[in-house]
Amino acid sequence: MHPEFPHQDIIHLNHAAVGPWPLRTAEAVTAFARENAISGSRHYAQWLKVEAATRGLAQALIGADDAADIAFVKNTSEALSIVAFGLPWLAGRNIVIPRGEFPSNRVVWLMAAERFGLEVREVELPFDAPEDALLAACDHRTTLLSCSAVQFASGLRMDLQRLGTSLRGRGILFCVDAIQHLGALPFDARAVQADFVMADAHKWLLAPEGIALFYVRPELRDRLILQEFGWHMLADSGDYSSEALIVAEDARRFEPGSPNLLGIHALHASLSLLLEVGPEPIAAAIDDRWQHLHDGLRSLGCEILTPPARHAGILTFRPTRGETEAVFRRLQDAGVLCAQRGGGIRFSPHFYLPLDALDEALALVAEGAGSK
Repeated sequence: MHPEFPHQDIIHLNHAAVGPWPLRTAEAVTAFARENAISGSRHYAQWLKVEAATRGLAQALIGADDAADIAFVKNTSEALSIVAFGLPWLAGRNIVIPRGEFPSNRVVWLMAAERFGLEVREVELPFDAPEDALLAACDHRTTLLSCSAVQFASGLRMDLQRLGTSLRGRGILFCVDAIQHLGALPFDARAVQADFVMADAHKWLLAPEGIALFYVRPELRDRLILQEFGWHMLADSGDYSSEALIVAEDARRFEPGSPNLLGIHALHASLSLLLEVGPEPIAAAIDDRWQHLHDGLRSLGCEILTPPARHAGILTFRPTRGETEAVFRRLQDAGVLCAQRGGGIRFSPHFYLPLDALDEALALVAEGAGSK
């Protein structure tokens, strides 16, 4: 196994759900906890340097202009809620989303629609031209289109740059749930022309739950009406005696209270690994592993539910012999971590997995499906 992932008794094919931590991340958390136990907050100033450095790593990963464009929030849902309940909506306008989105990118818009008198248009995504379907659903009353960069169940990868270019030209805001993209594929918020990007850290970013990245295009930060308030969001957050209520101009305005420094130390370690390896080499390695699994599953007669020409890291399949539930249980019981999604079994391999581990998973699928 990869030295950062010395897994025992498991084959981790579930990065689209909850990814494992690299060793360096576990060590960073352990060191931070030990330092707290021994020295308390004596080195708090150093912790803040780690926070600043982590923003820089996140900036590089997302493709933002400045590290100050990145906010740390609790999760993807919180970031989506900041947008959904912060925009100054006009009643009678509409929001376009794909049908079958993960609930995070559906619930917030339905709730906002109920509160502000909006329409939510849910669009079926054909595999051959999903962008056409989404753009066709937009009209002169569309304020925002929100979609996952990669669909969680099918693994369908969207052409974000095409969507962003068209939407920007039509004056429609573009919100990207990048949780199934960041860490698996290169991302460039500027090229995509995304207005809002969010991603929790616990999937392909290989970091803990409870911390997420949130990018807002700088020109739009003032447009979001803030719903949460506290000391940390103020321009001069270090002056506790000041009575001024001047909100920070940068993305820190979306961070009302004390930062999650434990999560930030972990995220710093995980992002450092991803950027050391490099987004392009990671994407190439994931593609190799995806193709290896795809070819192996096809040879077993499995039905591939993920469009090959539109895939990222997710591969969803259905065995044509044997019950899907039974094959899934056999994999899980043998330590092959995966998920049931989209009417099939979802594999999601990361860059570090050796091919012989994938072959072990394929052998278990063969046994569960009744073939040799």
